[in-house]
Amino acid sequence: MCACFNFSRQAINPQIAQKATELALQARDKLEGSGASLALIGRAGQNLSRYGVRYSHFGFVWRDHPKGKWRVVHQLNECGTDRSEIYDEGLANFFMDDLWKMEAVILIPTAQTQERLAGLLAARRHLDFHNAHYSMVAYPYSTRYQNSNQWALEIIAAAGSRDVPVTNREQAQQWLKLAGYQPTELKLDTLTRLGARMTKANIAFDDHPGDLRWSDRIRTVTVDSVFKFVQTREPEAKRMVVAQRQGLSRIDN
Repeated sequence: MCACFNFSRQAINPQIAQKATELALQARDKLEGSGASLALIGRAGQNLSRYGVRYSHFGFVWRDHPKGKWRVVHQLNECGTDRSEIYDEGLANFFMDDLWKMEAVILIPTAQTQERLAGLLAARRHLDFHNAHYSMVAYPYSTRYQNSNQWALEIIAAAGSRDVPVTNREQAQQWLKLAGYQPTELKLDTLTRLGARMTKANIAFDDHPGDLRWSDRIRTVTVDSVFKFVQTREPEAKRMVVAQRQGLSRIDN
């Protein structure tokens, strides 16, 4: 649920850099072999298994560039702050953080969805949906804050709407409600929420409805919930997992 970049961090550990590069090469090979021009790509940056969540962060990987290189467009939180920015970087950089698992998940939507998403990125319309006020657990149906997965989901909403143009966050969230998107629900008690809010600038709960918050139910956008949503709408979408540590990859349909 959190993806951050520490602007003051020291040089990358050579072993991490090597593993990130190897994983990026595996992911690139899978993308090349798929024939896709755009996909959703996620990573396991944190251990979120206690919440039933496998992947922490995702963005869009596409190759609509003069040199034909695969690039990742995604939102990152500046670690320790409540701010975020949109990044356009290479595949290796996407995995360069000290991830919990050197594992990637790739979801290839239909050709029509790929085309529509690529059009939004090429026109830089994805920037219209960015809110720099970051919260790791931002509520899916509020525009007060935004987490990185929520930003990407709202771009998917803009691409998914066929009849009515979706040009801002409010419209994207309304479309997601009508389309049946189901966020991940976390069980966080009052003490946990209070401790997180007091010690972390990038965590806020005041955008969540009171009836949910006071019953310890925090709903937010996760990679797992977004991929499930896309696959429900597009059963033909192809899901691939690339696991660098095991040196293997597989396709999950």
